[in-house]
Amino acid sequence: MQFENKNIANEVEQNELLRELVEESVSAYQIPGTAFDNYHIKRGLREPDGSGVMAGVTRVCNAHGYIINEGERTPVDGALYYRGYRMTELCENFIKEDRFGFAETCYLLFFGHLPTREQLEKFCRLISSYENLPPRFDEDILMKAPSPSIMNKMATGVLSLYAYDENPDGTDLANMLRQSMSLIARVPIIAAHAYAVNRNVFGGHSLNLHNPHPELSTAQNFLRMLRSDKTYTDEEAKLLDLCLVVHAEHGGGNNSSFACRVLSSSGTDTYSAIGAAIGSLKGPRHGGANIKVQEMFDNIKSNVKNPLDEGQLADYLLRIMEGKANDGSGLVYGMGHAIYTKSDPRALMLKSQARELAMKKGFGDDFALLEAIERLTPELFCKHKGIQKEMCANVDLYSGLIYRMLNIPESMYTPLFAIARVAGWCAHRIEEYTTAKRIIRPAYKCITPAKSYTPLDERK
Repeated sequence: MQFENKNIANEVEQNELLRELVEESVSAYQIPGTAFDNYHIKRGLREPDGSGVMAGVTRVCNAHGYIINEGERTPVDGALYYRGYRMTELCENFIKEDRFGFAETCYLLFFGHLPTREQLEKFCRLISSYENLPPRFDEDILMKAPSPSIMNKMATGVLSLYAYDENPDGTDLANMLRQSMSLIARVPIIAAHAYAVNRNVFGGHSLNLHNPHPELSTAQNFLRMLRSDKTYTDEEAKLLDLCLVVHAEHGGGNNSSFACRVLSSSGTDTYSAIGAAIGSLKGPRHGGANIKVQEMFDNIKSNVKNPLDEGQLADYLLRIMEGKANDGSGLVYGMGHAIYTKSDPRALMLKSQARELAMKKGFGDDFALLEAIERLTPELFCKHKGIQKEMCANVDLYSGLIYRMLNIPESMYTPLFAIARVAGWCAHRIEEYTTAKRIIRPAYKCITPAKSYTPLDERK
């Protein structure tokens, strides 16, 4: 039987047909909660105690937030190690030596050791050599079909680089390293230029596209490209550089790194794997949480008469947990983490840097409000849920305030996270491809019973 193709007449009819299909689909996507327990499904690839299912082995990074003692999860102070080095120790020494550390961190993640001065200089020169985008890339890729989401445009830009690569599918170590170096160099430019196009198309502002300077660090170049007047202070650039170091890596189990490793295990190209990681990071349960923190922060300030009154704040935080305030999700964004229990070392590092700048730039009350949220939420959560659980602030609670103090627009918070994480993603991609040598393919239990075919005219 052939079907006549009748074009949809208008948008009203289109929406009506879609509404009918939505109603049809409801039962198709219902799975009883008991099914997960009956089949011992580890939702989110999590063990019953909340720890992640062991899915691989890595030498890149270790995020440590608890120990298992006689089957019990025991909270400990959080620690984050890049190739065996404490992230906090790296940051402290970069601050002490008053220099930019992101390029050195990238080198460490790729090669497993800290570089000599000569090695670092050569590495920086190599990264700079890849900084120019391909000819007409801005016009053909970023300006055409502009997107309201910078993250989506970054993913599009990364995927488009495939077309400009003379050996896009090569998976030998030399080629994957070359592609990784070029992405470290080019992703910040794609992000900054995508923002400029977005600001022009959706905000009506003048279009200013600035190119990077080879002698500048990633943080310096990013601020230079982001701002229409191309100006920034050394203090601003070094604080942003520290944020990049803090966000550069977080182990193979986080959602975006795992997405990158899943795609890499299939043997696909570098651009596809990193594009997928960007898409993962965009999500509000992952990298997009830093924007959610700021939205919640502004919501609290708008709805609590005196946000610095702990009684008023506690009442409102409880309303948020009950799903009666903010976005109705019941989540206090910036609080709690899958791994960290007592403390998140990234949050502690950014908090220490944010305090002085907040006082200097007139954000003292904002900083105090974040501290109050951090202090009150754990006890309120235990009261609300009726359970005792160790909870700490995560990196998102303070990163947004730092970006706000640096006059970085909110739409660029998550893109900055992606710029920092490219090095970690690429290191995990190379490690997965060269060592695991097996496609990642978990199982799903199908609970739909077998059915018999019914001829079309007999269906009701």
